Amino acid sequence: LTLFESSHDPEKLTTLSEYVGRMKEDQEEIFYLTGESRSAVDNSPHLEAFKEKGVEVLYLIDPVDELVVQHLVPFWAKDLKIGYRMINAKSETLAERSAFRNAFKKRRCLVLADGFFEWRKDGKEKIPTYIFLKSREPFAFAGLWETWKSPEDEIIPSCTIVTTEPNPFMEPIHNRMPAILSEEAEALWLDPLTEDPTVLQQLLVPSPPELMDSYEVSTLVNTPKNQGKEIIEPVGAT
Repeated sequence: LTLFESSHDPEKLTTLSEYVGRMKEDQEEIFYLTGESRSAVDNSPHLEAFKEKGVEVLYLIDPVDELVVQHLVPFWAKDLKIGYRMINAKSETLAERSAFRNAFKKRRCLVLADGFFEWRKDGKEKIPTYIFLKSREPFAFAGLWETWKSPEDEIIPSCTIVTTEPNPFMEPIHNRMPAILSEEAEALWLDPLTEDPTVLQQLLVPSPPELMDSYEVSTLVNTPKNQGKEIIEPVGAT
C-alpha cells in the first residue's frame, strides 16, 4: 500500500493518518510518498503520526541524484530513466504492455489522496485545477508498484497511478482521470489471489461524477518544489 498526500495541511494529514490507522491491520506495508527532500521530511513534526503507525517514508526526490520513484520502473529496465515515460498507466492496456503486465498481475497498491491536480485548457492557457470529493474524505487511486535493482545493487522502489476515461465531471478538465477505487473495490484490488485481468479491469471505471468537486488554484502548483497548503487554496482566497 502506497500513501501520499496533496498538501501539508495538518488537518488533512490527521484525516489521512486516521485512514491509515483503519487499514493497518489488513496491510503488511504502508508507505508515505513525499515530494520533499529527505532532510525536510525527517525534520517535519507532522509526520510523527504516520511513523508511530509503522509507516515507511519513500522519497520522490533523492537529495543526491533527484531520483524520481513515482514513475514506474520495470524490473527488466536497463536504465532508470525509462520511468520518466511511465508516470501513469492506462487501464485499458495494463494486461498488454510489458512495462505494466507483471505489476498488474502481482504488484498492485493503493495510492491514497485527499485531492489531485489537473490542468484545464482555456485557449492557449492551462488553468491549474484542484479536484476532490465533495465529502472531503480521503480516497484511493488504483496503483502499481515495482522494484528495480541498479548496477550498484541498490533496490529502487517505484510506483504509478492507473488512469481511466474521464467521467462527465472531468471531461471539460482533461481527457483522462485517475482510477478512483470504491471502498468495496479496494480489498479486491489488493487481493494477491486475484490475478484475472477481466476481474481487475472491472474495478477501473470512472468514479461517479456527482461525488466530485473542483476549483481553480494558483500557478504555484506548476513548480514541483513548491509545497504547503497554499498550493491548494482557491484563487482569490484571502
